[in-house]
Amino acid sequence: MCGHGESCGHHSHSACCCQHGGFHWRLLHRHFPSREERIARLEEYLKDLRAEAKAVEELLAEMKSAG
Repeated sequence: MCGHGESCGHHSHSACCCQHGGFHWRLLHRHFPSREERIARLEEYLKDLRAEAKAVEELLAEMKSAG
């Protein structure tokens, strides 16, 4: 038990909520992404957007040629 009247894992996290890495620990010690992490996330997002736009373009071309 973690002291909250329930066994560990009651927040559907692998760690007990009172342990390092647990639910409450993450709420109290929020991690703010670094500049490099933000850039990496934005680059990945842009990559996903480009892939989605390409898929839409292909679908449009297919629809136009079929009909």
